[in-house]
Order: sequence, then structure tokens, then C-alpha cells
Amino acid sequence: MNDEEIEKKLFEVYSEDVKNNYTEHLIDQYKIYIESAEKISDRRLETNKFFLTLNTAVIGLFGFIEAKNPGQITFVLTLGSFVGVIISYYWFRIIESYKGLNTGKFKVVHMIEKRLPLSLYETEWEVLGQGKDNKKYRPFTHIEVKIPILFVAVYLVIFIASIPWGTIISCFK
Repeated sequence: MNDEEIEKKLFEVYSEDVKNNYTEHLIDQYKIYIESAEKISDRRLETNKFFLTLNTAVIGLFGFIEAKNPGQITFVLTLGSFVGVIISYYWFRIIESYKGLNTGKFKVVHMIEKRLPLSLYETEWEVLGQGKDNKKYRPFTHIEVKIPILFVAVYLVIFIASIPWGTIISCFK
């Protein structure tokens, strides 16, 4: 949808009551919408905590396995590192999904603010350079997506280290 279509859809008026109390309804809905954006941020934080805990537990389990079987290559490490990559990939995708959801929500917020006395979020975004100037503001998502990528790198190192290279090389001799 382009901005014109979004604005038309956003500001459709359905009843006389809404027309008569337009500003009151607009402000009430704006408050509810801002609260929903904050709830998305809370869910995003909880999701990141979950995946960080899960990945930390998996890496901890690898350490435990290695401590119990020092120097032995195990199928669990190989399979576990593969599973860890998949977990991290889905974490990355969820972060990207939250980014898209927040982008859409704030586009709507900016459109609503055009009809309010102050455009607080729009002005804040401008002051912060719209996330384009890292000296003013670095969007959280730019930092956030690096964590699952880092875990993928760790899992790949574990995967490569868990391959029985000696056995593989001896097959070719």
C-alpha cells in the first residue's frame, strides 16, 4: 500500500458519533496504538531473552559433554551444532519480523500525528537522523541481529571441530 491508500484506510469515518467526537476518538485510539507498539517491544525483548537463554544452554551443554568426554568427538556435538544454527536462524528471522512490524506501526503513528497538535514521534525520528546517522542513533535492530549471527559462527566452529577429520583423512590414504 502506498501512503495515500494507507491514510485513506486509516481515516475512514463510519458513524455520526465518531464524526461528532472525532478528536476525542482519535486521541484515544492513538494512545491505545502507542501502548500496542510498546507491547510489541516488550514481546521482542522477551523473545530475545528466550533465544539467548536457549543458545546459552545449548553451548553450556556442549561444554558439559566435552568436560565428561574430553577430546572425544561426539555425534551430539555435530547434531547439536546443526540444531543451534537452525535455532539462531529462526531467531534472526523473528528479529527481522519485529523490525517490519515496528516499521509499519510507526508509519501509522506518523500518519496519525499529522492530525494531532504535536508530532512527537515524527519529530524525535527526525532529531535522531531517521536512524541513518550512527553518531545520533543506531537502531536497535542493527545491533540485535548480530547476536544470532554470532551464535551461528560459534555453532559452525563447533560443527567443524566435531567432524572426525582423522577418520575422514585416513579413508583417503
